[in-house]
Amino acid sequence: MSAKNYEVAVIGGGIVGCSVAFYLAESGLDVILIEKNDIASGTSSRCDGNVSIVDKDPGFDSHMSWVSQELIEDLSKRLDRPFEYRKSGSILVCDNDDEMQAAVDWVKTQNEAGLKFNVLDRNDIKSESPFFADDIPGGLECETDSLINPYMFCYALVDKAESEYGLQVKTRAEVTNITKEGREFKIQTTNEDVRAQKIVNAAGVWAPFIGKMLDVDIPITPRKGHILVGSRQQPVMMRNVMEFGYLMNKFGRERIADKRTTEHGVALVLEPTESQNFLLGSSRQFVGYDPTIDIRVVETMARRALRFFPKMNDFKIIRAYTGFRPFTEDHLPIISEVKEVPGFYIAAGHEGDGISLATGTAKLMEEIINEKTETIIPKEPLSFDRFKKSEVYA
Repeated sequence: MSAKNYEVAVIGGGIVGCSVAFYLAESGLDVILIEKNDIASGTSSRCDGNVSIVDKDPGFDSHMSWVSQELIEDLSKRLDRPFEYRKSGSILVCDNDDEMQAAVDWVKTQNEAGLKFNVLDRNDIKSESPFFADDIPGGLECETDSLINPYMFCYALVDKAESEYGLQVKTRAEVTNITKEGREFKIQTTNEDVRAQKIVNAAGVWAPFIGKMLDVDIPITPRKGHILVGSRQQPVMMRNVMEFGYLMNKFGRERIADKRTTEHGVALVLEPTESQNFLLGSSRQFVGYDPTIDIRVVETMARRALRFFPKMNDFKIIRAYTGFRPFTEDHLPIISEVKEVPGFYIAAGHEGDGISLATGTAKLMEEIINEKTETIIPKEPLSFDRFKKSEVYA
């Protein structure tokens, strides 16, 4: 029996792949979502749930995040399954006066772009949480930031797309080979073969392996991060908090920090969950695909948290886990058709912004595939072609 032919096959059942599959199916296309394990079993289950602008560079990055926030707010009203959506805003705290001045400049730039950022002084920070250290000079807040449960969000998208828009889902189906036969692709998996007129590669850190099957070199590198999970206890914060140094780590900029903190790419991120636990991050390391928990990194993260929350010194951490961010050299995702292989598209490379940018990515991909003349965000900065002149692609 020959394999069914779909209009679009989306490879990768994380938050980006589920979002892409949702919007494509909603647009009326015949879509199948292919995932090698279970939905949201990869990076999307090993991260926090920040839908944030506060950690984005002013300009295009911030605009793309704002668009994604608007789309998630819309989906919070349209999807049948709840996904712990909380629009509470988020804050960045500063470690020293130099960072505080940079934060003031950051707020000014974001305000000029029309975004809702505010400067926070020392008293504002203390009013956020009694656990904060007394010597924190201040910080900033973004009013529009929100939190979701990425795992639940993926299932909410898939459930709606299956029940109302005809999405087909194939899990436990690792893609082993892809060939192009005329104008269609044959996708071989460990759970039957699939034929499709178009493919969206939304495999995250595994996107390069899918690309190689069609001789496409995708410049995405895994960047490992650790997250600690705190037990249920007295709430430390009511909304997400990061330190300003997180931006320095993310974009590879110079920051004032001790050698160990810098070596492990550690910066404070604390996210309260709806179940009254909290998630504590973060770290950044290039160590290939090694998922091993590094106790030195865990200790560095815990020590960094105590710099900002010294009263947490007797709190219990119940577990730790790692995940991989799909890193690109310019810190922007690839949302694009590959011109050399017509019908093959990429939606990957979001590094630590997959949760924040998934909906904007998906809506743009739907518009590209349906050949719409106007798109929700400009597509040129996200084109795969931008790497052809880069050392990354060479």
